[in-house]
Amino acid sequence: MIHITLPDGSVKTFDEGVTPMDVAKSISEGFARNVISANFNGTTVETVTPLTTDGSLVLYTWNDDDGKKAFWHSSAHVLAQAIEELYPSAKLTIGPAIENGFYYDVDFGEQAVSENDFKAIENKMLEIAREKHDFKMRSASKAQALAIYKDNPFKTELIENLEDGTITFCDHSTFTDLCRGGHIPNTGIIKAVKVLSVAGAYWRGDENKPQLTRVYGISFPKQKELTEYLEMLEEAKKRDHRKLGKELELFTFSQKVGQGLPLWLPKGAALRERLENFLKAAQKKAGYEMVVTPHIGQKELYVTSGHYAKYGADSFQPIKTPKEDEEFLLKPMNCPHHCEIYKSSHWSYKDLPKRFAEFGTVYRYEQSGELHGLTRVRGFTQDDAHLFCTPKQLDKEFKDVIDLVLYVFGSLGFENFTAQVSVRDPENPDKYIGDVANWEKAEQAIINAATDKGLNFVIETGEAAFYGPKLDFMVKDALGRRWQLGTIQVDYNLPERFELTYKGSDNELHRPVMIHRAPFGSMERFVALLLEHTGGNFPLWLMPTQAIILSISEKYEKYSQKVLNLLENDEIRALVDHRNETIGKKIREAEMQKHPYMIIIGEQEEQEGKITVRQHGGADLGMISVEAFSEIIKEDIKKTLKSF
Repeated sequence: MIHITLPDGSVKTFDEGVTPMDVAKSISEGFARNVISANFNGTTVETVTPLTTDGSLVLYTWNDDDGKKAFWHSSAHVLAQAIEELYPSAKLTIGPAIENGFYYDVDFGEQAVSENDFKAIENKMLEIAREKHDFKMRSASKAQALAIYKDNPFKTELIENLEDGTITFCDHSTFTDLCRGGHIPNTGIIKAVKVLSVAGAYWRGDENKPQLTRVYGISFPKQKELTEYLEMLEEAKKRDHRKLGKELELFTFSQKVGQGLPLWLPKGAALRERLENFLKAAQKKAGYEMVVTPHIGQKELYVTSGHYAKYGADSFQPIKTPKEDEEFLLKPMNCPHHCEIYKSSHWSYKDLPKRFAEFGTVYRYEQSGELHGLTRVRGFTQDDAHLFCTPKQLDKEFKDVIDLVLYVFGSLGFENFTAQVSVRDPENPDKYIGDVANWEKAEQAIINAATDKGLNFVIETGEAAFYGPKLDFMVKDALGRRWQLGTIQVDYNLPERFELTYKGSDNELHRPVMIHRAPFGSMERFVALLLEHTGGNFPLWLMPTQAIILSISEKYEKYSQKVLNLLENDEIRALVDHRNETIGKKIREAEMQKHPYMIIIGEQEEQEGKITVRQHGGADLGMISVEAFSEIIKEDIKKTLKSF
């Protein structure tokens, strides 16, 4: 007999060899019908895997993230089978589940796959799914695996890097694929599929290796869910920050300037400035000091910090000077510069904490195929700050940074978020720098602070930065998509590498603890996500223009200018549309430009010394005084932009 512990802490006893599905049926037949995947003692298993030892079992349905992962991983196998049957000469590589759906990278050889082929692939996938083929795992020797893929150099390369005795395949129907496991019971659970797009992708992400075709897809257990998802995608297209950025005249790109290097137009620059001023004001109250650092630094600086060893290959190539052996790098990170600022003075424990903040522009080389609007660029500005404190101050300082991040989110309408404590992977120590004791202290400090603050958080192993663990804020936007925004990191390692010190109360030198934090992350990515979250309807305090004045004819230009002056005296951002166009056209274009308020000026308004106000979206506030309108604006801003 074996003892199975369930998530609620209850323990059930079964005969050895019981399967996760058997356990599900022992709970309820109805529940078992919805179980599609399982995890036993921290390892993903099939629902038919025999359990032979005591352990903890988690059963997943479609409503669980891990259930969706198994569903989409299995769907990738079905996609691969469909491609293999429709394109017999194609060579399959890898096909994982992703956050929304799955993809498979394929070498189609001389053939090209386009949107015209999607329907045929979808039909073949549904044909396979309806046949209700079981997914079955089996082991194979390395020799057997190599024989199966003797004509596929991609699979052969993967197998060569595996140990004999650890190689497994998944079979369903007439199809087999190299696979570690984690599938739904059978293909019949897949009821709806959609091939979404194709894109180029280098084998194993290396631009020096062959380029493949990446086929993206998504699947659901109900047709209704696919329909809803496609409707959401249509809404996402309307909210695409690249489209809105162009329509609202916020930013542009130029091939002559270079890929991934955004150019901020006047309205976008003003938007950025308001965001910066908003955070600077909060930081000033929290005791931060602004610093400025150069856009380049000596290569040795990043060798000392460890960034060059970890990311040198992904950085822009070193800049050589006329002096022999002198090399500089475009700044990939601000933190080494801030360490040197701290090191420029001698500090006592009475001086700490020191909080240095900078809107610092950094540069990282991203492959051209990975660039995407403002969310993936080669030059971006971080709202970076680095705090240097004593170990006793760490808990309070970390919690204060959490408060700052929550203030930023609240003021910008990001209310649906979870926190993620990203810790190191103890199985891959080479990914990190520093000793284990410091890592354990840093990880526990983050967990304690997140717990005390009452954050809803999960712990993700292997997601830490190379120099320390971090607290990431995962925000859900208006379309239900998850984005990583603010981040806070605890670092014992850079103070060690840069030999930073402060004099303690014992008159001895000690190492400070360093906190890295960026509530926005980067200005570029934050503006992109804010655009898509709001659809361009920013909070009123942030809008480039809060009101646009539309005169019915040229006769009322003088009164329109008077209204503008009154609003500007109340620090309300407004402008006058002087064009000789119909009022209807002016209103339509003002709606498209997302202006929150439209002020209509005509004969009656001029005679009574008032204005007619229309809100974005069509609500009519009627004829009111300019003073009353100013109060509406101020109250609206006060509700959103609370004091820090």
